[in-house]
Amino acid sequence: MAFQKAVKGTALIGGGAIATVFGLSQFSQYRNKHGTFVHVQAAEAVPVPVRSQYPTREQQISALRSTDEFDVLIIGGGATGCGCALDAVTRGLKTALLERDDFSSGTSSRSTKLIHGGVRYLQKAIMKLDFEQYRMVKEALEERANLLEIAPHLAAPLPIMLPVYKWWQLPYYWLGIKLYDLVAGSQCLKSSYVLSKSRALELFPMLRKDELVGAIVYYDGQEFDVRAKCVINATGPFTDSVRKMDDQEVPNICQPSAGVHIVMPGYYSPGNMGLLDPATSDGRVIFFLPWQKMTIAGTTDSPTDVTSHPIPTEEDINFILNEVRNYLSADVEDPNSKDTQSISRNHVVNISDSGLVTIAGGKWTTYRAMAQDAVDAAIQAHGLKAGSSKTIGLPLEGAEHWSPTLYIRLVQDYGLESEVAQHLASTYGDKAFEVAKIAQVTGRRWPVAGKRLVSEFPYIEAEVVYAVKEYARTAVDVISRRTRLAFLNVQAAEEALPRVVDIMGKQLGWSEQKKKEELETAKKFLYFEMGYKVKSDQLIDHSEISLGPSDIERYKKRFRMFDKDKKGFITILDVQHVLESISMQIAENTLHDILSEVDLNKNGQVELDEFLQLMSAIHKGYISESRLAVLMKTAEENLCQRGVIPVDRSGGGV
Repeated sequence: MAFQKAVKGTALIGGGAIATVFGLSQFSQYRNKHGTFVHVQAAEAVPVPVRSQYPTREQQISALRSTDEFDVLIIGGGATGCGCALDAVTRGLKTALLERDDFSSGTSSRSTKLIHGGVRYLQKAIMKLDFEQYRMVKEALEERANLLEIAPHLAAPLPIMLPVYKWWQLPYYWLGIKLYDLVAGSQCLKSSYVLSKSRALELFPMLRKDELVGAIVYYDGQEFDVRAKCVINATGPFTDSVRKMDDQEVPNICQPSAGVHIVMPGYYSPGNMGLLDPATSDGRVIFFLPWQKMTIAGTTDSPTDVTSHPIPTEEDINFILNEVRNYLSADVEDPNSKDTQSISRNHVVNISDSGLVTIAGGKWTTYRAMAQDAVDAAIQAHGLKAGSSKTIGLPLEGAEHWSPTLYIRLVQDYGLESEVAQHLASTYGDKAFEVAKIAQVTGRRWPVAGKRLVSEFPYIEAEVVYAVKEYARTAVDVISRRTRLAFLNVQAAEEALPRVVDIMGKQLGWSEQKKKEELETAKKFLYFEMGYKVKSDQLIDHSEISLGPSDIERYKKRFRMFDKDKKGFITILDVQHVLESISMQIAENTLHDILSEVDLNKNGQVELDEFLQLMSAIHKGYISESRLAVLMKTAEENLCQRGVIPVDRSGGGV
């Protein structure tokens, strides 16, 4: 979606094994506009006709086969690769983009979701007199300003709080952040400022109060041969493996690093303030950010081996949770790594003896500048005829007619729920109307249209249809990148999977066998890569029960409310009987999922020991919560009150 405007009238393929973009000497009309930030100038207007419909995947593959030679062939469809394709095609170069999997399915989809300048790199630049680090921060701040201008529906300023627990740190951090503002210059989003202890707790009430001095706030916003004159390698962590295909003797230039992020309930952070912990136990930085009405916490820059399917480890998750406990209030949080900051985030352009252009390093924020440098190098190395880069100030898809109140028209014109309309507007920008047009009617008085995939999240079935239109080809792509369900809540994503597969199957003509394969692949993705396995392993690994006598008796009493026959275990039938006694019903398949999360030996029932292990793990903080624990607690409370039992899902993606 990021570069559709530049390639309409040409071709675009997404998903599966190969993705291509052709810039067949045409590109669409750009608006002539000056941005509000210094150095941000819009691309020049180039009027050409555009197609109203996307070509099919088959048409694109046919064009790929029949094209004698491209000017530029880009390997890698992540942020940088797509940026290179956009930069090249807007210069009039005939361009092809290859991606072995779904667009942005690698590193680009697993970021902290923060477009930032790199405040910690500025610290190193000053302390070590490292000009390269300073240059990187300066470039990132310029690109941050440009991105906020060209994609206002996707990016917005977010204040980040640095809690201070020692008096001497207050002037130290204040000076550092002010230098960050100074480097940003006229592109500074908003000036940083100091907060008193009381004001910091007012804005971020989840902070640990003990010894808090104050806080500082700053802002950050293969199917056949393809021939080309130039090949650009933009494969992220696979950079060196591609370079060695060109020359087996070249030394590595890329140090792969990894990060783990966990999604926690929204009440762990206020909706309009992020938090940064600059001094964790091993020297890494942890961000703690509001995202999609949830809280995302995580860190990066741990050296790692390259893998197509990174899996979070128990140690990674526990590190984050333990660090979170250091600065969160006890009311919110109930119960030997080397310095990895030395890993450089500067990007490097390398040209091999054979002419392979490699772009490596960098980060999300600077994807556009990286792409520009890579295409500049390609043009120079291969004598390509092309103009200068036109991507500074070029609005991304959805930005041109977007406004903060666009969602109101979606509510009024299409009868969408306000929450759904806001989600569509902030995700698709002015293209939200195209999604709304294909939204199914609900058959209810309100909302008129927009059937949700799951009740708790604003994603609707029409988005799956639209994703297929934009070349989504796998269920994993839809639940994790076209929507964010897998990251926000693995249980909700698993619940939505059958409907997602049905919709995609209808649109793409999948056989029943293909649908079954997609379903199983997506379930494995959720289990291994999104945290299901880790959660189960933590229950098993920490199976000892370490509860006080009073807690054990309390939980036994709660368990016996469901195990009225004193069998020593509970089944779906037992839970249904309790719910019926308070006039509540939960679908049997949902109850099965709730119990199976705790059923460690997978015998179709939950024993008392398993329940006590669950509660012990929650007390220790090994897992954040459990649907069964929530259901049983609220059932106990409602047996007297006869109220409604909310069964909220717990635990997002990793």
